[in-house]
Amino acid sequence: MNTSDNEQDIDLEPTEEIVGEENLNEKIKKLREKLKETEAEKQQYLMSWQRAQADFVNIRKRDEESKKDYLKFANENLINELLSVVDSFSMAFANKESWEKVDKNWRAGVEYIYTQFKNVLKDYGLEEFDPSGELFDATKHEALGTVVTDIKEDDHRVLEVIQRGYFLYGKMVRPAKVKVGEVK
Repeated sequence: MNTSDNEQDIDLEPTEEIVGEENLNEKIKKLREKLKETEAEKQQYLMSWQRAQADFVNIRKRDEESKKDYLKFANENLINELLSVVDSFSMAFANKESWEKVDKNWRAGVEYIYTQFKNVLKDYGLEEFDPSGELFDATKHEALGTVVTDIKEDDHRVLEVIQRGYFLYGKMVRPAKVKVGEVK
């Protein structure tokens, strides 16, 4: 809307044309109509601006959430690589006979390093889970075989964990490798 257009439509200066009360009432009526139009237009602009402002705030929030998620999972590949080190420690500890033959002080040092290593991974959002006894769930477990059982309650349950599974900030990064019970 151009200000020169407004000045043409509504002339507030008295002219020779305004002779009587009728012309003055007509002029006031036009001014009121123009004021209503202007108020409605102002309200429309205000609502549009408020919507744009709300959209901007929402976009900023989504962007911040996206950045947080990116930072959380930026280390996912590195952590996946480090899981093989955790597995190596677990295999070393699993062989009880060989592990017990190693010098006590050296063993205590290695166990301390392992605990420290796992705590660092935990600080970065890694959670280990042991699905022993759970019902088999293909989204969390990878079945590597079956174990024949006579117990009906053990049917389709995880009876043996070959390799533990891991979550990173609640997201599955490695399913547990398991053997599942099967009633014959």
